[in-house]
Amino acid sequence: MSFGYPDQRRPTIGSRLLTRLVIVVVLAAIPLGSLLLKGCQKGPFGRNQVVALNPEQEEQLGLQAFEEVLQQERQKVLTRGPLVDAIRDIAQRLTTAARHEGFLTGVQLPEQEMQWDVRVIDSKEQNAFCLPGGKIVVYTGILPIAESNTGLAVVMGHEIAHALAHHGAERMAQQQMAQIGVMAAGGALGDMDPGARQQVLQMINAGAKFGILKYSRNHESEADRMGLLLMAAAGYDPRESMKFWERMQANSGGKSPPEFASTHPSHETRIQDLKSWIPDAMPLYEASQKVQTKPLPSADFRGI
Repeated sequence: MSFGYPDQRRPTIGSRLLTRLVIVVVLAAIPLGSLLLKGCQKGPFGRNQVVALNPEQEEQLGLQAFEEVLQQERQKVLTRGPLVDAIRDIAQRLTTAARHEGFLTGVQLPEQEMQWDVRVIDSKEQNAFCLPGGKIVVYTGILPIAESNTGLAVVMGHEIAHALAHHGAERMAQQQMAQIGVMAAGGALGDMDPGARQQVLQMINAGAKFGILKYSRNHESEADRMGLLLMAAAGYDPRESMKFWERMQANSGGKSPPEFASTHPSHETRIQDLKSWIPDAMPLYEASQKVQTKPLPSADFRGI
């Protein structure tokens, strides 16, 4: 003799899973709703954007990180010389262009007040970044790939675009939402067999991870597009952007991870995207005070 549900009324595995999924949605809905209401705003190109920080919080966080980097690299910070002057000039042109009416119309963002600052670090690291709030760091290791002032404007325009688009605060919100979902799922699966529960949570975590990676790739593409318009408004030839990424592709030696598992688009994707956006950037460039493309001063000059 057996007890419990008659066969026709016994909950199936599918119905039990559906019930658990409903519980997950309900548990996650309240904190997610609060985050969405607090941080929803219009992002670049008119899309909806959820951020975890307001501009003042972003600026404070960016300044703290900036000071930490400069403290860590204090022996390598270049403070004078032709190279520093050239990089400051590029930064000045790009940050001025960030208030250009044509650029703001193109990216569909309002004018923003940021405390811009740029520092140059003597390092083989092939990198540059712009922290939330407008603090820019350029490592000399990127200069051989940039080759010229226009090539470096590609890099710096892209990084400045991240700050203008508030991508850092948006990524924080995305990660918070993913964590809320995973925690809610863990609570709803509490009475499941431990082995099965672990498998489900691993799958959810993997989904959240690669979802964030795709989200990050979208940010990189958006910064590429914004940076292209920014450099054009500043007077740098936007067609040089594709040449920069071709050099970057050659420098990578084919060691980039598969695009689906990377935080950045592949070099091929970037080049094709930039090519498709050039027609939008050229009117800004043609209307600008054009900057002559010329080689950067030698990084061998160590003016400290």
